[in-house]
Amino acid sequence: MRIYNTLTKKIEEFIPYDKNNVTLYTCGPTVYHFAHIGNLRTYIFEDILEKGLEYLGYKVKRCMNITDVGHMSSDADTGEDKMIKGAIRENKTVYEIADFYTKAFFDDCKKLNIQRPTIVEKASEQIDMYIKMIKKLLKEDYAYISNGNVYFDISKAKNYYQLSGKNPDELIIGARDDVELDKYKRNPYDFGLWFTDSKFENQAMRWDSPWGIGYPGWHIECSGISIKYLGEHLDIHCGGVDNIFPHHTNEIAQSEAYLGHKWCNYWLHGEHLNDATGKMSKSKGEFLTVSLLESKGYDPLTYRFFCLQSHYRNQLVFSYDALEIANNTYVKLKNKIKKIKENTNGDVDKKVIDIYQTKFKEAIENDLNTSLMLTCLYDILKENVNNTTKLEIIKSYDQVLSLDLLKDKTKEVNQELVNYIEEQVEKRNLAKQDKNYELADKIRKELEEKNIIIKDTREGTIYEVR
Repeated sequence: MRIYNTLTKKIEEFIPYDKNNVTLYTCGPTVYHFAHIGNLRTYIFEDILEKGLEYLGYKVKRCMNITDVGHMSSDADTGEDKMIKGAIRENKTVYEIADFYTKAFFDDCKKLNIQRPTIVEKASEQIDMYIKMIKKLLKEDYAYISNGNVYFDISKAKNYYQLSGKNPDELIIGARDDVELDKYKRNPYDFGLWFTDSKFENQAMRWDSPWGIGYPGWHIECSGISIKYLGEHLDIHCGGVDNIFPHHTNEIAQSEAYLGHKWCNYWLHGEHLNDATGKMSKSKGEFLTVSLLESKGYDPLTYRFFCLQSHYRNQLVFSYDALEIANNTYVKLKNKIKKIKENTNGDVDKKVIDIYQTKFKEAIENDLNTSLMLTCLYDILKENVNNTTKLEIIKSYDQVLSLDLLKDKTKEVNQELVNYIEEQVEKRNLAKQDKNYELADKIRKELEEKNIIIKDTREGTIYEVR
């Protein structure tokens, strides 16, 4: 398998530490709000990576953290604590916020057919591991205590800027505000390992430590969890491109200082999902979630299909028009496969299966080229071979694509419910004709409360019972 390694800035042959056993770490969500679909694009890419490796015959052990300890937007203890922000917004405790949005995250993953990692660990559950690491970093002079906080000294790290390719001089200019806000650092980009003196005096999540009552820095979480559960040598570390600096850069620095050797060989990063105005985020425009797409009548797997049409290292621009095109394409694809299912004939042609599985493996091995994987799928649909063989190949491909290609999602509803829905739809249509939009919107909301989603199309109003 050939993959692009952010560390070396080139495509390399993937060689695991332990033959066919692969250790994979993926940065998890900060559970203070719902994940937006830009976040979830990264998790779709990581899911394809894990399943693609398994399709090639590797045994994958994947670990992911859940960031339930509030962290700031910089290592100067500035910005806002996201967990506290969520708690204030919803008048709940940070623990209630963390539990609710962790469940919501995995609910979204299930809808998108994103496989749950082998190991999922809350950041708040590994405080002892972080303390153990920080003690050693202090002992070996990679870290220092200043104003009650523990910082990592980046001047002691080898090749600190290798992953990001950043220019240190340019960063120092950009860090002037940071220096002013945290005058206790030796270097502008030294980062916090443990905070006891913080602007967040009433921090809800605080623990005792050799340096006083406080909480861990952001970066130490992933290093501690990964090393504890995946060992001292990690094969692949993934995340979004916005994690490259400073998060993943700092992970490398502290992990290799703690271990005394190279930690991770391959770093893979997924590009941003943008909207018309630029990078998608929770703070601007319409907050795009899986639930919002569902409320507009889209199957979440339509969004997965939309993402798979583009390479994970390419920026992808989202619009409802683009999603609608993907939806139409996905529906047509499912209908073609449904007809094949309804007209199975002949015996399985193992020779053809071998040929097409080889083509699919080549697409996986080509830096996880999902558009080529979809091309393989369309090629077999056109192939002059019996339908039984086609179904076997489609089933094989869907182990990685996870688009429910062979599942019929049509739900049976009783006639009484059908009559009720059609009656309400007709009332809504009449209300719209009379320009009584308040009534039309009320009917739509009442149906949604009963898990009945309606959508206006050129062909008329359609509905789905969930």
